[in-house]
Amino acid sequence: MSPPASSAARRLNLLADDEEDLKVLSAAVQDAVCVIGDIAYEPAERRLTVALNRFRWEDATSRRGGQRVRAALQFGSVLDVKAQRLRRDAKQAVLSLLSLTFEPGAAPGGAVILTFAGGGALRAEVECIDALLADLSDPWSTPRRPAHDLSES
Repeated sequence: MSPPASSAARRLNLLADDEEDLKVLSAAVQDAVCVIGDIAYEPAERRLTVALNRFRWEDATSRRGGQRVRAALQFGSVLDVKAQRLRRDAKQAVLSLLSLTFEPGAAPGGAVILTFAGGGALRAEVECIDALLADLSDPWSTPRRPAHDLSES
């Protein structure tokens, strides 16, 4: 029997097809960072893809630092995408993803909302929840652990 893989070698590969699953994805991508140029909406394929550097909360054992990993977040069955307070021409602008939420519409459809720090958001109108989060690289160390000032809430 081979020894278990180290936590550093484990890659997330998660699917979401309902609101509860989407909450799990949201927790996994909280504080992920990306640049606007790494967001791609392909209307003909009805697909929205975000390449990001995800903080590995599932392996955050120390009070300082942690690990990040390159990951892809992809939504299928996308009918339309609208951006709020995001400049599409600023391809290198860095965004910090705070959460994924779902606003139900005509079942099983609705809108998946990607909320970013600073008030930016993407709203993807979807026929149904059809999401995938996949780690694409090995993790690397980062000296900074994301922190939130809860007094601002």
